[in-house]
Amino acid sequence: MNGTILIVEDEQKLAELLRDYLLQAGFSVVMMFDGRDVVPWVREQRPALVLLDLMLPGMDGMELCKQIRACSNVPIIMETARVEEIDRLLGLELGADDYICKPFSPREVVARVRAVLRRASGAGSPVENGLVLDAERYHASLNGHDLDLTAVEFRLLHYLAHHPGRIYNRQQLMDQIYPDERVVSDRTIDSHIKKLRRKIELVDPAVQLIHSVYGVGYKYDVSDVAEGDAG
Repeated sequence: MNGTILIVEDEQKLAELLRDYLLQAGFSVVMMFDGRDVVPWVREQRPALVLLDLMLPGMDGMELCKQIRACSNVPIIMETARVEEIDRLLGLELGADDYICKPFSPREVVARVRAVLRRASGAGSPVENGLVLDAERYHASLNGHDLDLTAVEFRLLHYLAHHPGRIYNRQQLMDQIYPDERVVSDRTIDSHIKKLRRKIELVDPAVQLIHSVYGVGYKYDVSDVAEGDAG
């Protein structure tokens, strides 16, 4: 088996269709139809991935995504039929790993699930360029050398590394590394980025993993060159 996928979807027929395709692909599946049941179950059962509808009874998918992310790093794929929300989902402001628009093909959903699981394939999984991230122990190494990261630095590197090439502004990154919504200066991100870069450079001065995008924010890219200060 490839792990348990939690489908949170209020349309029972659609949930059952997705379940059948995922079962055929070798996953085990649990279905839930009310958002209020989800967080305690995720905390207890630790599924491989959550397939989460945006429109739910009891609690909408956006709020539910935030609550899941506050207690778990489980990969989340959002489903939406609301075009006006796509920009927010594209920015992944909620902590989701991917999104998919309704109507969709069940085969596309299975492909997206596999792709997200490959990107966030569990504790001790190699990302690329010698970087290994262990989400269970908050441990990061580069070319076999411990980076000695703090928990906040690990969350920041983990998030950027699992969304390579995507540019995030300071507020988006703060939302990810401070799920308790504490109030901090947006320049705190700059400080964390500088410390991360310094620790990576100590291990391998030739490796550049986190890049500034002038006037926008930061991205993870092993093939790019730095584009100046984020402003």
